[in-house]
Amino acid sequence: MKGMANVLSGLKPVILMVLVQVAFTAVNVFYKLAINDGMSVKVLTAYRLAFGAAFTVPLALVSERNKRPKMTWKVLFMSFLCGLFGGSLFQNLFYEALALTSATFVSAIYNLIPGITFVLAITFGFEKLKLGGAAGKAKVFGTLIGIGGAMVLTFVKGVQINIWPFHVNLLKNPSHDHNTHSSSNDLLGVVCAIASCFSYASWLIIQAKMTKEYPSHNSSTALMLTAAAIQATVFAFCTERDLNQWKLGWNIRLLASAYSGIVGSGVVFLIIAWCIQMRGPLFASIFNPLMLVLVAVAASFMLDEQLYLGSLIGAILIVCGLYIVLWGKNKEMKKVTQLLPSEIMQLQQQDQQQTIQVVTSTAVVKCEQQQ
Repeated sequence: MKGMANVLSGLKPVILMVLVQVAFTAVNVFYKLAINDGMSVKVLTAYRLAFGAAFTVPLALVSERNKRPKMTWKVLFMSFLCGLFGGSLFQNLFYEALALTSATFVSAIYNLIPGITFVLAITFGFEKLKLGGAAGKAKVFGTLIGIGGAMVLTFVKGVQINIWPFHVNLLKNPSHDHNTHSSSNDLLGVVCAIASCFSYASWLIIQAKMTKEYPSHNSSTALMLTAAAIQATVFAFCTERDLNQWKLGWNIRLLASAYSGIVGSGVVFLIIAWCIQMRGPLFASIFNPLMLVLVAVAASFMLDEQLYLGSLIGAILIVCGLYIVLWGKNKEMKKVTQLLPSEIMQLQQQDQQQTIQVVTSTAVVKCEQQQ
């Protein structure tokens, strides 16, 4: 009995991380259903961030009431930037892409974020290529494979793949995604998806500085979500003049807003934070591609989305690129941990900015940005 209890205890982080990916899959499905119901992406994003802020602010006030650092104008400004790039801008772009393309496509593109973060980190001097070592080569090679996979996913279709003997179509207009979308809308969806990844990656770099300046994680998340909710609400009010869009009844609109804000942003954040504490950031990040598989299966069964051979190949390439980047980063981190403390201090003095960790970003961001 004791041995069984130990096994179950060891499996707990695995089970919880699988449930996290299921929760994120449900967020994408609910968003797609709410958008198909006629709800504006901008309004839905504003409500989601508002629900997320309403959940995390009391949590931060209670859990960190005696250990929050002093608030400064610099912290408020960085919270504004985090809310912009990691909240309002990212989610508006990401879910606009979901409305214009498909849940499977945006879930696959999401896995490009570590590679794009690596590119931006090199551009701004936070990372070095280090092509002489296996870790540096792996990160570059993985990034190129991921970009190639995104190109295949975007431009190649091939034969259609049918995995279900029947479908349960929850969309009101089954032909909506396939007939009413023009090629220009599809292209706009691709641009929005890639732009959302760049916004997300930019947030990672800013969040690294925010963590140093204001290390109270729950409070910084609450600040970011509050800023993002205000930004998204102002943007939605300025662009969406139809007040009927803001009405929430006992329907899919309320369910999508509340679930994505409370569960997808609040509860999931606590689970991922606990798993990272127990097993580390790499453990949490390796579950990211599971959402792509779950979304592809759910979308083909419930949302009348078609699977194509090109999409499958592109998604596999993106996932392979992700794991190669993670392997390179993990190898690099292990090498650092083997150094003597004096050597570590010397490296830190030589390059103080080289503390951004793509793997950590992927895991933590995923929970916070689905907020």
